[in-house]
Parts: sequence; C-alpha cells; structure tokens
Amino acid sequence: MNPIETAMYGVSQLFLTPVLILVGALFAYAFFALGAFIWQSVQRASAARRGDTAGHELLQAWSQNPALTQSELQALALKRMEAARIAARVAPLLGLVATMIPMGPALQALAEGQLTEMSRGLTIAFSAVILALIAAAITYATVHVRRRWYAQDLLAIERLRQAPQLEEPAGAQP
Repeated sequence: MNPIETAMYGVSQLFLTPVLILVGALFAYAFFALGAFIWQSVQRASAARRGDTAGHELLQAWSQNPALTQSELQALALKRMEAARIAARVAPLLGLVATMIPMGPALQALAEGQLTEMSRGLTIAFSAVILALIAAAITYATVHVRRRWYAQDLLAIERLRQAPQLEEPAGAQP
C-alpha cells in the first residue's frame, strides 16, 4: 500500500470504536423512545375514555397557552420528534460505517489465512449493522405514528378554535 492508502486505512480504523459506541447509544435510545411511545399511547387511550388531554402533547401545550399559532404548534411537534427522526436516519448510516470499517481487516486476515481474525471482523460488522437497523426501524415507526398523532391534535385544536365562531352566528338574532 502506498502512504496515502495506509493513512486512509489508519484513519478509518480510528473511527471503529466511536461508531460502535454511537450504534450502541442509538440502540439504547430506540428502546427508550419505544418505551416513551408506548406510555404516550396508553395515556392517549385512557384520555379518550376520560375525555382529557393526557398524552396529547399539542393539545396540552395549546390549553396552557391558547395564543400559540398553528405554525408554533407544528414547530413544537417537529421539536418533539427531532431526536427520533435523527436516530431513524443516522442509525443505518452508522450501521453501514460500522460494517465497512472491520471489513478491511477481515479481508486482509482472509488473504493471510487468519480465519479467526477474519471471523472476528465479520462478527463485529454484522452485529453492528443489525443493531443499527433495529434502532432505525423502531425509531422510524414511532416517528410516523407520532406524526399522525400530532396531525390529529392540530386538527382538534383547529376545530376548537373555530367552535366559538360557528356558535356565534347560529345564536345571533336577526
């Protein structure tokens, strides 16, 4: 290998541990996000039976501050989904990086007949991509359901805002 190739190989190997740590962190975050999602789902289901706003984050925010505009509520919804949206998009990328970094040493070990080292490299590569894809799938699903929930909350708020305007003409006397 020429010096440039050697330098690139060396630099890429420096990223294996940080990438594996990030994949592990995203995997842990995905289950945290799943737990929060399940809790919010339970709250929303029980709130529907009781007629309150538990689990309806945007309705709660609007009831605390009715001056919030539709755009501000949408920005709040995006903010609440931001970490999970980033995780859903970044996890597969880091999984790919975590797959490719150990593949170089694994292929080199294969060329040298060191099957144990090759097996170790492939184990790291495939384990990392599996964890990253699981993290991405979990966060992707939670983001999309929450997006629907927030859209429903925004519609409910819009209806509540229009309700007094609809009642006023009906009760007005000619």
